[in-house]
Amino acid sequence: MEIPEPVDESAAEPVVLVVMGVSGCGKTTVAALLAGRLGWPFEEGDALHPQANIDKMAAGHPLNDDDRWPWLEKVAHWVEERLDQGQSGVITCSALKRPYREVINRRGSGVEFVFLAGSQETIAARLASRHGHFMPPELLASQFADLEEPGPDEPGARFDIGPAPAEIARNIVDALGLA
Repeated sequence: MEIPEPVDESAAEPVVLVVMGVSGCGKTTVAALLAGRLGWPFEEGDALHPQANIDKMAAGHPLNDDDRWPWLEKVAHWVEERLDQGQSGVITCSALKRPYREVINRRGSGVEFVFLAGSQETIAARLASRHGHFMPPELLASQFADLEEPGPDEPGARFDIGPAPAEIARNIVDALGLA
């Protein structure tokens, strides 16, 4: 885990945490815990997908960049609405590639990417036991193929998915100085 500079919660500037990673890494669970602990608004990024994207993934076809751009614009808009209102927040988004993260953080400030990292084997096992989600386990390999881990010049930090979700959320709060 890389330790980023702490976020000064006493500062007037809001921050939006973008909990990112491949499908099945625990984005929704960890993000909901973070939002609850911090008392911040939460948005499930998957809810912003156009129906055509959901249908495509449910049929076992990976999204391409053209499919993702309208969705990423909606994610970026949600982030910007929070920042414009002077409000912090938490949103989930796979944000697999650097250009996607650049769209989400196009202002260049106010966003922290929380990358939930785990092995393909660990995440595949999680997906195999997950029910009721449109993303089939067969698409996991395509997500790992697209994944560009955030670089040291991008805002945020990497967190291992091994610990329990509550511990991961606590680690994020502590590492980002949000307590």
